[in-house]
Amino acid sequence: MTAERFASPDHIRSLFSQAMSHMYRTEVPLYGTLMELVGAVNDDVLAAEPALAAQMARSGERERLDVERHGAIRAGTAEELATLRRLFAVMGMQPVGYYDLSVAGVPVHSTAFRPVDGESLNRNPFRVFTSLLRLELIEDAALRAQAADILARRRIFTPGALQLIEQCERDGGLGEDDAWRFVVEALETFRWHNAATVSLETYHALHAAHRLVADVVSFRGPHINHLTPRTLDIDAAQDAMHARGLAAKAVIEGPPRRACPILLRQTSFKALEELVHFPSGADNAAGTHTARFGEIEQRGLALTPKGRALYDTLLAQARESGGAGSTGGDYPQRLQAAFAGFPDDHATLRREGLGYYRYALTDAGRAAPAAERALPAEVLIERGLAHAEPIIYEDFLPVSAAGIFQSNLGGEEQRAYAARANRDAFEQALGAPVADEFAIYERLQAQSLAQLAA
Repeated sequence: MTAERFASPDHIRSLFSQAMSHMYRTEVPLYGTLMELVGAVNDDVLAAEPALAAQMARSGERERLDVERHGAIRAGTAEELATLRRLFAVMGMQPVGYYDLSVAGVPVHSTAFRPVDGESLNRNPFRVFTSLLRLELIEDAALRAQAADILARRRIFTPGALQLIEQCERDGGLGEDDAWRFVVEALETFRWHNAATVSLETYHALHAAHRLVADVVSFRGPHINHLTPRTLDIDAAQDAMHARGLAAKAVIEGPPRRACPILLRQTSFKALEELVHFPSGADNAAGTHTARFGEIEQRGLALTPKGRALYDTLLAQARESGGAGSTGGDYPQRLQAAFAGFPDDHATLRREGLGYYRYALTDAGRAAPAAERALPAEVLIERGLAHAEPIIYEDFLPVSAAGIFQSNLGGEEQRAYAARANRDAFEQALGAPVADEFAIYERLQAQSLAQLAA
């Protein structure tokens, strides 16, 4: 089969994200409520802010907004993680970034599988935040060995999915019919099963070690834990969640509300308590499990290393001012006060090198003489010959991810583990290096500047 007859990875990713959204809506009906809520908020924002609507139309963001999602899964073994990398590669998704959540009391480290070039992101920016359980952080040696044995015996991919992954790698792509088959087969890996693979006694032992350990080890596969739509106003969405009786988080994770949104803000409703059947001798014992929840996010400007360093400093300042990293009490006010030190207009953000932008000529710029178009980008912007659009942050924040995880694991497990980041071990399990997110944003900005000069 020639390359022209292969389905594009972007197309396969779109098919898969649509199928996953349909499956998750069936499994978690409140996700449908969340989608309706977010859609209404976004419509209101676009109607009230025509400048934002025009900017999103120019950048291609408007078309992707309604399909934008990110999911989260948790793998148990290096073999599972490496095969997930190969599965996501069929859909044009690469591992970007390394996140250590163990320091926040969550025994995993993670990456995000996502598209990396501008055109693919605008087609469908589907992302999957993928964590690998760190069994070495389970203190009980016997329980650690039992968990490893349970995970070693499970198979989370269908034979059909494995065959199609191998076919894609061998041939360089999949035809349309095989692409549809791949979506159907791959979806099975992420499906929820309400029958545990361990006894209720073993589940309780794993749960005592850490709730997330029980979630990873006790089931047939890495069921999707949440599927997150993007909102243009997370504060309004949070209010709407409360108005509809959803048990939303008390605090929105990430930076405060700003005129120029930066990075990522996230909130969620609490995890569902779901009935689970546990094998116990000849009979099944009934119990409950909480892991799957509803999350929404608001994305803003991708920050440069300089901007990110300032963000991390101010976030730590806001948390520490409340004592022991507290996000309780007057935390929203402390956060807002701390971020008074972060510029909140795009001209200053560009001038100080705090964020990444995509540059393009205006109609007047395209009509201007070549010599005038060769002027520096900021001069072109001042003269109305070019504009700069914020490059949207496509990745995640470890402190925010840990906050979301903790709030949906009961909120009380705040211990930090002795182990720290181990990127080398993660990449060895993955079977490939993770991409540097800053390099990706830098490349997107440089490409737009080169096109401006040309």
